[in-house]
Amino acid sequence: MSSTAESADSAQPSAAVSRQPGGAPAPGVHPDLSAVPRVDFLLLALAVGGVALSAPLISAIAAPAVAIAFWRNCIATGVLAPVALLRHRSELRAMTKRTVRFSLAAGAFLALHFAMWLPSLRLTSVATSTALCTATPLWTTLYLRLRGHRPPRVVWVGIGLAFAGVVLLTGFDLTMSSRAVLGDLLALGAGMAASGYFLLGSEVRRTVSTTAYTFVCYATTGLLLLVACLLSGQTLTGYSPTAWGQIALLTASAQFLGHSLSNRVVRTLGPSFVSTAILLETPGAALIAAVWLGQLPPVAVYPAVAMILAGLLLIIRAGQRS
Repeated sequence: MSSTAESADSAQPSAAVSRQPGGAPAPGVHPDLSAVPRVDFLLLALAVGGVALSAPLISAIAAPAVAIAFWRNCIATGVLAPVALLRHRSELRAMTKRTVRFSLAAGAFLALHFAMWLPSLRLTSVATSTALCTATPLWTTLYLRLRGHRPPRVVWVGIGLAFAGVVLLTGFDLTMSSRAVLGDLLALGAGMAASGYFLLGSEVRRTVSTTAYTFVCYATTGLLLLVACLLSGQTLTGYSPTAWGQIALLTASAQFLGHSLSNRVVRTLGPSFVSTAILLETPGAALIAAVWLGQLPPVAVYPAVAMILAGLLLIIRAGQRS
């Protein structure tokens, strides 16, 4: 999920983003988008396309869902290993017990996210699963509220709107089949797990580079998913060449291209702008699924999805202003 691009760590601070002493982005400051290089907007568009492709691609791969998640993280870890062990060995050794614990916990949350979200794509529509899973800002906001953070009133409006969309979407699926409802619940749980992953990861990234963090995180995720596959009896080999090619494409498009480029441009475009753009994953995934898989959700799904996205947009925009 997180970036593996070395440039995300080594890039110089952009003049488009106001910064505090030490180079950290100043909280609540809007980047000057007119000063951002045009190529960064193109990179963000490619990132959104990369993550939007993942859900339809997962639905099309003829392999067990959790096994797909395992291989995705296994391949990513293998690609990262030479860089992490050769260029970041001293940093890995210097990681504190706290950052190691947080990295391992983030990997566990990421494994839980994949273990729930990928099966949900086989139980309900791509549009529904993606919309419910991308509700991560909703759960993050609620968690921060429990920790004492007081969000602006508009955030509560966004939360209410998003929850109303969730209830409407799940209620509609209840009329369709219990299988679809199970898919909805798994997607919601996947979004909650992703929230824990992002919160822990953001804490680790204060002192640890992206490459070192993601290496530990992905390795943990892959190991836990391997155990899950072995315990559940999911087949890990014997797939067709097409399925292996799709797994490789999934790893390249979502694990590397999508999230790496998102982390690359967040320094210049700002987290709020990037988070808002990533919401386009839902309509993008639905469009790809419609064209490629012929998967057209019922008309009643679209208003609920629109409510969820509108609520999340309010939450993100309010976070930018606060």
